[in-house]
Amino acid sequence: MASRVVKAADGRALAVESYGDPRGRPVFLLHGTPGSRFGPAPRSTVLYRLGVRLIAFDRPGYGDSDRLPGRTVAAAAVDVRTIADEFGLAEFAVLGRSGGGPHALACAALLPGRVRRAAALVSLAPRDASGLDWYAGMTASNVHAYREAERGHHRIADSMEFRSRQIKDDPIRLLKGLAPELPATDRIVVADAGIRRMLQSNFREAFRHNADGWIDDVLAFTADWGFKVGDIAVPTWLWHGADDQFSPVEHSRWLADRIPDATLILEPGAAHFGALRVMTAAMKWAAG
Repeated sequence: MASRVVKAADGRALAVESYGDPRGRPVFLLHGTPGSRFGPAPRSTVLYRLGVRLIAFDRPGYGDSDRLPGRTVAAAAVDVRTIADEFGLAEFAVLGRSGGGPHALACAALLPGRVRRAAALVSLAPRDASGLDWYAGMTASNVHAYREAERGHHRIADSMEFRSRQIKDDPIRLLKGLAPELPATDRIVVADAGIRRMLQSNFREAFRHNADGWIDDVLAFTADWGFKVGDIAVPTWLWHGADDQFSPVEHSRWLADRIPDATLILEPGAAHFGALRVMTAAMKWAAG
């Protein structure tokens, strides 16, 4: 593991971690919401076996990355390009899970000639997706958060700041809060002791300073993303658990219909946290 701070053109700090084989094929990992550069990822031994150099960074406002007020989903492409330039990477793949999915798709659409492949696991579709009932099948807590975000920053900031302080003090609290809405398959996944320890580190780092990153993610998902998924011209691997209620499966179906070279895998009996189990397969495909 190698830690670096990369400076964006506007002077912002971006906290970056590099794992796996330093001479391997580079793959950027876009973390979930909320999340951090310490989020779910294959172990370094697995990355070495796959020949992958994994690069993860805190999106603005999370962990040790400075906030970018008013950022859009598209802004992730600028930060990824900055980090890739700093690392001397001409080409790379991108992989995003959950809230990282839209940000990975932004890189694929906006960095032609740099991004070779893109993978998005349990991703959302754009809020203005034509023909998609965006909230259909979504769990009540997410519906409430996104509808409040559509009404403005002031509607969500105080409550999310309060929740982030609780989660920072007890990182497993987020999973406890989600438990009543988790399908049985997800409860089995997050009951694993190793996964719970990893999620604790992830959430603690995400809220190291405040909830800015979480707030800005939610606002960005419900605003214009700043790009069209139809502009993605690289092979794209989409995976979704058929029982997902946090990012409903119809979102990936919509994406697959509009991304020209997309492969969609729908897994019966799996849900949102099932994406943790398929990350190694996704990484292997992205690096291929």
